[in-house]
Amino acid sequence: MRPHVDQRQAQVLALVGARGSVRVADLAQELGVSPVTLRRDIEAMAARGEIRRMHGVISRVEGGRAGGAAGARESAAASASAGTASSAEDRAGASAGASGLVIGMVVPTTEYYYADVVRGAREVVEARGARLTVGLTRYLPGEDRTQADRLLSTGADGLLLTPNWDAGSPGPGEGAWTAELPVPTVLVERWAPPGHPAAALDRVASDHAHGAATAVQHLVERGHRRIALAGRATPTTPRLRAGYEAAVAALGLEPAPPWPAAGPGPLSDADLFARTLEYLCEAVTAGGVSAALIHSDTDAIMLIPRLQARGVRVPEDLAVITYDDEVAGLADVPLSAVAPAKREVGARAAGLLLDRLTAAGGERGEGPQQHVELLPRLTIRS
Repeated sequence: MRPHVDQRQAQVLALVGARGSVRVADLAQELGVSPVTLRRDIEAMAARGEIRRMHGVISRVEGGRAGGAAGARESAAASASAGTASSAEDRAGASAGASGLVIGMVVPTTEYYYADVVRGAREVVEARGARLTVGLTRYLPGEDRTQADRLLSTGADGLLLTPNWDAGSPGPGEGAWTAELPVPTVLVERWAPPGHPAAALDRVASDHAHGAATAVQHLVERGHRRIALAGRATPTTPRLRAGYEAAVAALGLEPAPPWPAAGPGPLSDADLFARTLEYLCEAVTAGGVSAALIHSDTDAIMLIPRLQARGVRVPEDLAVITYDDEVAGLADVPLSAVAPAKREVGARAAGLLLDRLTAAGGERGEGPQQHVELLPRLTIRS
């Protein structure tokens, strides 16, 4: 064991002996080391019987053995002779690498789109012997940082983050705090532009631009030459529009009519929905549009009967492909849809973070960072 490791573990023993128990996150901050480094010390010390560990907390062993080297040797010998289950668990955890780690995940919601993202992350985390804890932001301003700090305070060793960035990526001066976190961090379904501090973080996201382009290409193959992109603005929208516009240009299509200028002040959901309906009606009847990619499924399912009531037949006058594929197959006439690989995004992000945590040293920045984009899949329904 290197001298500085001996010294650090001696400090841990002294502090635990004096206080009885201490939170791992607080101890890491007090000693000025990363939670991952401290976690490795704790695993080694627990295996020797010097301390007891639970989720996020360590405590001295009964009888005050944690107070000195002789007590540590006595505890280790007793554990070895008794063959205790806790020692066996510690040894198994050390061999598994991720056992005992806590992964914090901050998402806007565990419903709709993110239900599958969280499910995919949880499956990988639990399969590797770690534990997932979740913080929800409900898209409230500043809440993503609040939730990240809360998860760190309860002992999270690494973070999966989906910050509340309106355009899917941070605006000027926004989000720099994500690059300053004290634990390895992976962005999930978010992007940071080159030059932004968060651009150096690991990230896993759906390639929404590719998904939009795939839908446009399919509609062109069905004979459509003027195709619209419609839907309310979400963090996904800028990437969809980038892919849509690139495909329109690459395939030499006639541009769809532009969206009408927004009025002053924010619009309600009802106003935004009405605006989309008016745009599509006008685009078909006066703008020559014969097909549309609509984001999202729920909007498309609500729009179609209203379009038909206005004399726009679907699919005769307007062929529709939806984006997200949450409920497109449940429409009265099942809709073709582009489906981001939501579950796989969560799984890949969790696997990447666990690999980062269990690598030698476990420090963020060790080895090249990764930007992973998964391609959505188009499902055709008649």
